[in-house]
Amino acid sequence: MIRVLLLDDQPLIRSGFRALLNAEDDIEVVAEAADGKEGLALARKHLPDIALVDIQMPVMDGIETTRRIAADPSLAGVHVVILTNYGVDEYVFNALRAGAAGFLVKDIQPDDLLHAVRVAARGDALLAPSITKMLIGRYISQPPSLEVGTGLHELTNREREAVALAAQGLSNDEIADRMVISPLTAKTHINRAMIKLHARDRAQLVVFAYESGLVTPQGR
Repeated sequence: MIRVLLLDDQPLIRSGFRALLNAEDDIEVVAEAADGKEGLALARKHLPDIALVDIQMPVMDGIETTRRIAADPSLAGVHVVILTNYGVDEYVFNALRAGAAGFLVKDIQPDDLLHAVRVAARGDALLAPSITKMLIGRYISQPPSLEVGTGLHELTNREREAVALAAQGLSNDEIADRMVISPLTAKTHINRAMIKLHARDRAQLVVFAYESGLVTPQGR
């Protein structure tokens, strides 16, 4: 059972998401809150698999809530998915940098929401959609904030190649096709890179790939 925490200051949004998610046999909404401070307390109490977090909330916004969840070792199993009203939101990349596994637009289709929750619960980042690529291209187009090459020496050539492809939005299966390896080997490369770079999840690995200069919004 995938356990979900809903954090949004709009009761109508929460009720709609709750009804949709609870209708599924493998998903359960365990708690909900209207602000990040209460949501953080509920996350610690319920230890959900997924926290759907509105980016703009009173008391504590979605970015700070995400940062605190990511920094709490007891919440290591909680995958944060940011909710936004806009396809491109200047705060979304900051949330990804803070530790979010991805983001969703609130007008997402019901089936896409359910798929996204299941994808995030598996530990995969929601970074494949073209809307996310557009956001990354817009908000990482400035010069890298890290020295180019920082940390890359920890990776093998194949791990570096896999990370670069993941940063372009490719799934493990697509990475495997591109590198002419098995999906399991592709997943192993990604997992080892995450361990070496101390990345919480695939989303942080992608952030590293851009900030380190391994890839750019225009491609490798």
